[in-house]
Amino acid sequence: MTIAELGTILNDVYNNAQMEDAALMIRLFGIKYAAEIKKEDYSSEEIIKASGISEIYLNELSKGVKLSEYVHSKQL
Repeated sequence: MTIAELGTILNDVYNNAQMEDAALMIRLFGIKYAAEIKKEDYSSEEIIKASGISEIYLNELSKGVKLSEYVHSKQL
């Protein structure tokens, strides 16, 4: 999966979330796609830029990828 594809998915996740759940949904995206992100050695910054969402959420994506080592997403 390319950075552009991940960016598009993240943008959709963010824009379809209720505002109070936006950060949570970004973390869940990180959990769900962590294997792909790690496999291709993509940075959270690259994905955030490709998504077009605010860089404020950079840490949320990084948290999700790190959390993937400990949890699994039921559904995104």
